[in-house]
Amino acid sequence: MTVGLGTGSTVYFTLVRLAERIESEGLSIRGVPTSEDTAEKARAFGIPLASLDEVEAIDLTIDGADEIDAQFCLTKGGGGALLREKVVAYISKREAIVVGRDKVVERLGTTFRLPVEVIPFARPMVVRAITALGADPQLRTEDSGEPYHTDNGNEILDCVFPDGISDPAALEADLDRIPGVVESGLFVGLAQICFVGEEDGSCTVLEL
Repeated sequence: MTVGLGTGSTVYFTLVRLAERIESEGLSIRGVPTSEDTAEKARAFGIPLASLDEVEAIDLTIDGADEIDAQFCLTKGGGGALLREKVVAYISKREAIVVGRDKVVERLGTTFRLPVEVIPFARPMVVRAITALGADPQLRTEDSGEPYHTDNGNEILDCVFPDGISDPAALEADLDRIPGVVESGLFVGLAQICFVGEEDGSCTVLEL
């Protein structure tokens, strides 16, 4: 199988378990990482990797989310890998999301700012355009105060919507129309199954 490997603290445990199964069961997979951080961790665990030059489709992608609603619309990008995560999700036959119960929300944008990846040159114009959509976009920065840069060399605007996001698909389309926006952290129609970790250690499986 070709497996998309997401990014973030939750996916770390997926990498650990995959490495264990490769070692103990001879599991035969190749992973497509969604960030340099995931690629580095996967190599350290001995998980074989492949690039998009080598694969046309991915059998299964396992990733986390910052928010997920009842329609399996997602907010992603807390780790800054939203563009590569969406590219991998787009060519995946099946996308599995793994989250804690606190990530399941009635409306996106109510517990987490929406990340939007932008080209640095266009940032001032993009800020004005996103503000016109009713959001408060804030530039993501490093501890030093310098702008945070993604693996692709772009910046991220973390956008607060005072009342949350009422129509994720429409907002995703509106953001995509803004020149200078590379990608948004809205994932609509890409996930089919969600594994919710409960506080008691059990797991609830949700499918559309």
